Formats: sequence, structure tokens, C-alpha cells
Amino acid sequence: MPKPHVLQIGSYPDWDQTPLDQAFHMHRYFEAADKLAFLADVGASVQAIATRGDLGATAQMINACPNLKMISVYGVGYDGVDMALCRARGIQVTNTPDVLNGDCADLGVAMMLCLARGMIGAEAWGRDGTWAAKGSYPLQRRVWGQKVGILGMGRIGQDVANRLSGFGMQIAYSARGVKDVPYSYIPDPVALAEWSDFLMVTVIANADTRHVVNGDVLRALGPHGMLINISRAANIDEAALLDALEQRKIAGAALDVFEGEPKLNPRFLALNNVLLQPHHASGTYETRQAMGKLMRDNLTAHFAGAPLLTPVE
Repeated sequence: MPKPHVLQIGSYPDWDQTPLDQAFHMHRYFEAADKLAFLADVGASVQAIATRGDLGATAQMINACPNLKMISVYGVGYDGVDMALCRARGIQVTNTPDVLNGDCADLGVAMMLCLARGMIGAEAWGRDGTWAAKGSYPLQRRVWGQKVGILGMGRIGQDVANRLSGFGMQIAYSARGVKDVPYSYIPDPVALAEWSDFLMVTVIANADTRHVVNGDVLRALGPHGMLINISRAANIDEAALLDALEQRKIAGAALDVFEGEPKLNPRFLALNNVLLQPHHASGTYETRQAMGKLMRDNLTAHFAGAPLLTPVE
């Protein structure tokens, strides 16, 4: 039996690449010098696309593949995939939810602690001799017992809440509707931010949530509030956030995602009230291996005519 043809948008670790190459004919888009010519050459043979959440699949890629039937995303986010075009053409899309929830929640909590307690500056304070020269580190912010608003109470949001409940924090959330969780429901993001000491963003990224954290939300969060984002960059109005940070309209932000990443807006680099992370919330060996397996299993199921494991609705 000939191997199915799969367009590969970006690189994968060897533990994924080797079994992918064994099972499928992988066309490496990311290695092509002339990508338009590459698509024109291989597009008609492509039956599936394997991509990553940070790379997606554009209309140009999809339209170059007239026989495309499914797209398998390595990652939970699929906002980079042209979903309207996929629906119009009947192309199925899968992602890799659940397997990365715990790691994302862990990093979100760690970012909140690191930001509130000033741990990056404190490490330097002890390492560079400032402690010996100037004495104790400046006082920072308490986390336990404070109010945390979670914007988005899906799988990751619930894992975050479970962890923070152990800190004795007061927890409230915004979502499209009331969830079966023991936390206060505040449907309006502005009202949630006004209530919160910390605002944790875990909401899915789509057209409805684009810039859900805007100037109004940031003003409501206020000069003592802190923002943590482990969702997608599109959920935050980055220009409004930079203005708020520069003008000290909020106390600080901890961010794992950015517009145009990995190239950051240089305005971030001049700030001392922002914690910058290189989009690695799911970045553990265990989770990345589980993500890769789920991506491959969805491809295998598609070509076997079996139900997809994690289809995007």
C-alpha cells in the first residue's frame, strides 16, 4: 500500500518525525526555499496537513491542496487554521487537547508566583552581591488568600483553579455560560477584572475572544492588579497592554505568548514590570511526546477510516 501524502508545515522532534516518516510520505514545507513553487509541485498529492498551533494552515496552503481532507494540529490552539475555509470544503481538523492541560496550568501558576514575588529580580539580588551591599530585597506582593479571576473556565482554566484553590485564593471566572464548578461566575470580563487582584487568561482564541482583554479590562484591573496570559496572544490587545504597563495603570503582567513571536515588541524589553516567557507552557518532555502521539494517532485514524480522536467542532 502506498503511503498517504502529508504536508508538514513545521519541524517536529525526532520521536515524532521518525514514526511520521515511517507511516506517511511527508512533504516538508518548512524546508522549501521557494514555498509557492513547492506547494504548486506537491499540492495535488497532499491528502492531509500536519502542523503546529503556532504555525496553523493558511488559506494559501489549503487552496494549494485540492485533495486535502484533514488537518492535524500539534497543539491545542487552532486559531492559525483557516477554519471557515475548512468548513466550506468539509476538511476535518484535529488538535491535541487535555494532554497539555496540567503543564499549562503549572506554568500559569508559576508565572503568577514569579511575578508577584519578584523572583527574577530577587535571584539577581542574591547573585550579584546587591543583597550583601544593600540588604533585604524590596517587599513584594502576597498571592495566597488573594482574589484571582480566570478568564475562560475550560479544561486549562479548571486545572488552574484547582491548583489555586490550594493557595486559599478567592476564585471567580468568566465564560460563555455557568460551569459546574464551585467558583463565582462573573460573566463580564470588565467586572471580573475589577474584582480581581490577579487576572489569569486561559480562554480559547477565536473571533469572539480577539482582544477580549482590552483597555477597558486593563483599567478595571487597576494599578494593583496583575495579568497572566497562558492562552493566545490574540486574546489581548497588546498595544493597550504595553500602554498600561508603561504608564503603571496595572502593576504587572506575566506573558507566555506574543504577537509576532518569537520577535517581541521592543517596548516589552524596556519594562521591569513584565515577566516574559518564550511560549513554552506545554514544554515538557512528557507532554510534548503525548501531543505528538495524539497528532499522529489522529492522522492514522483518518487514513484508516476510523473516528478521529479529538476533532475540532
